[in-house]
Amino acid sequence: MITVLFLCLGNICRSPLAEGVFRQLVEERGLDGQIECDSAGTASYHVGDLPDRRTRENALKHGITLTHRARRLSGEDFVQFTYLVAMDEANYDAIQYASHRSTGFYSEENTFLLREFDPLVDDPEQGGTNVPDPYYEEANVFEQVYQIAYRCCNNLLNYIVDQHNLVAGGTQQ
Repeated sequence: MITVLFLCLGNICRSPLAEGVFRQLVEERGLDGQIECDSAGTASYHVGDLPDRRTRENALKHGITLTHRARRLSGEDFVQFTYLVAMDEANYDAIQYASHRSTGFYSEENTFLLREFDPLVDDPEQGGTNVPDPYYEEANVFEQVYQIAYRCCNNLLNYIVDQHNLVAGGTQQ
């Protein structure tokens, strides 16, 4: 089983949305049963909370229901998950720090910024390598985060399929 953990700061906006988008793409491609995903925060501000209302509303517009409860990154996550995917550079750094403190199992080869999979990352109008945090922003930023997550999760899924020779409805080749 290939496992993917999406991470942001509080686990109520960006990472649960990326989890929901990725899960939907996995199901659409018939890869459920081969790939699982989850999300977590690098901080414990919102542990136990549902995703932000605006994130849930935006996801629902795209046919995704978010029921995830926020949780914090744990030492077990470094062993349990094949891939760790950070929403921004600050959380990428927090993953490295947490790994060295808890397990030492950190692998840079399996830890990514989500926007590494964005075909538009070099477009100056797209905002660089970080997925913007919409928490203090207007509704249009929540939609922007969805669009980024959709593009990136599609390409992340392509990468995983290629890396592990996965086929729809099947098992690893």
